[in-house]
Amino acid sequence: MKKTTLKGAVAALALTAVAAAGQAVAGPDEDELVIDGETIVTRVAAPEDHPLDELISGWRFRSDETQALQMDDFENPAMVLVDQARDLWAEVDGSEGKACESCHMDVEETMVGVRAGYPKWNEAAGKPFSLEHAINACRTERMGAEAWKWESDQMLGMTALVGLQSRGMPVDIDDDALSDWIEQGKELYYTRVGQLDMSCAHCHEDNYGNMIRADHLSQGHVNGFPVYRLKWQKVGSMHRRFKGCMDNIRAEPYKRGSDEFVALEAYLAWRGQGLSVETPAVRN
Repeated sequence: MKKTTLKGAVAALALTAVAAAGQAVAGPDEDELVIDGETIVTRVAAPEDHPLDELISGWRFRSDETQALQMDDFENPAMVLVDQARDLWAEVDGSEGKACESCHMDVEETMVGVRAGYPKWNEAAGKPFSLEHAINACRTERMGAEAWKWESDQMLGMTALVGLQSRGMPVDIDDDALSDWIEQGKELYYTRVGQLDMSCAHCHEDNYGNMIRADHLSQGHVNGFPVYRLKWQKVGSMHRRFKGCMDNIRAEPYKRGSDEFVALEAYLAWRGQGLSVETPAVRN
């Protein structure tokens, strides 16, 4: 009982600090995200069965300087890896003597809309795949090449390149195929964990718009990943961000690519349906 009481007290103090810090600055701004003349949807009404009244991209919670980085592809630091991935797309690798373009041809044509539908059910695996899983399946099963590590520059660049082809398109996953996994992810989202005894919802549903330390809490949507984070000084995956959140509340994080993180990804993709893909986004 003492342990539970202590955890509850710590969590209460943490949430009180978040709320108090947010009194001076609350809510997203009203700026519009426009890239190359195209307006990216960053705010939409939520459907009736949604826990939020409206869906707001994390971009609207960022400073003007950070927003500006994402609005200009020349200034967006994630584009360095995208350019490298264009070369990888055409690079032959593995025992089968194939490149990505051997099967998929022009990335700007065949990958349009792909990122918007992930995670996606994979029949052979009997479970949903993140985009990273799908890329590595192509490499190992079709190219005869080694799988890329989850946070390698090759994987981050390729997921950013593929994701870029869906930029401006609404997130739209197959709810029916992923229904069980979405429910698993929902349970994870609302479950208190760690020494701070907190859930994802405590920050991203109950306190979005408020400040925590020097950061502005968003609704935690995943439509911009992989993202360049100023804190990281590099591009990082969605699952790296999940791990970071769990570390922050002193919880034991799941592994990148684990079923748990894929389920959480599926639920967050469901929560963000209707917002535009922003890949590669820039965040604090």
